[in-house]
Amino acid sequence: GPPFQFLQVQKAGAQGTVGLIRLQRPQALNALCEGLMEELRRALDAFEADARVGAIVITGSDKAFAAGADIKEMQGKSFQQCYSGGFLAGWDRVATVRKPTIAAVNGYALGGGCELAMMCDIIYAGETAQFGQPEILLGTIPGAGGTQRLTRAVGKSLAMEMVLTGERISA
Repeated sequence: GPPFQFLQVQKAGAQGTVGLIRLQRPQALNALCEGLMEELRRALDAFEADARVGAIVITGSDKAFAAGADIKEMQGKSFQQCYSGGFLAGWDRVATVRKPTIAAVNGYALGGGCELAMMCDIIYAGETAQFGQPEILLGTIPGAGGTQRLTRAVGKSLAMEMVLTGERISA
């Protein structure tokens, strides 16, 4: 397919059996814009179709795994436009990959970035990892399964605290 603008995609490991996807939007702390999410779906599809790839790792930078959905992209859209236009359609592709997926998280994993990490089968968090669902601070709620996945990951009490206050937790 066409080259990637927002991702670095390669095979890693001694025998090239690990699909490595690095989010590459440093100027936006790897905010998840529509273009990045489309490229992520393409990369996941390619690795899933490749019989030599046994696992897929998704990572970002030292500063940010992904700082959430691209708010600038969302600003001009009404609720109706987002809802009827399928704004988050396809965001759950990571959760439907049949091969094991691993989120290697350093820095911020906020909002959609936290949700992206939670869609993976395994999360490896570095010492600088910060997880959060700060949508409440923008007057909205987590929209890509964050409330459900977060509750399963950290329990009801901590999930409620995080979602209702927007506070972050460390690894």
